Amino acid sequence: MQLGRQEHKILVNGEATATQSTTLAELLTELGYGEREVATAINGAFVPRAARAAARLAPQDAVEIVTPRQGG
Repeated sequence: MQLGRQEHKILVNGEATATQSTTLAELLTELGYGEREVATAINGAFVPRAARAAARLAPQDAVEIVTPRQGG
């Protein structure tokens, strides 16, 4: 555990998740999404890729991560 970081609980796609990530970008890396093409939202508000590093996470936030699917 890094000094100065506390674990907090958020919801990710409806599932309770414990994380030390403080931004959406950190969370995506932590969850293994890295540079994959995904759509993201925090508490129902869309967060574009360019804003993820500045999008701060707070305890109890609801994060949605949607990956593209093939087919129609």
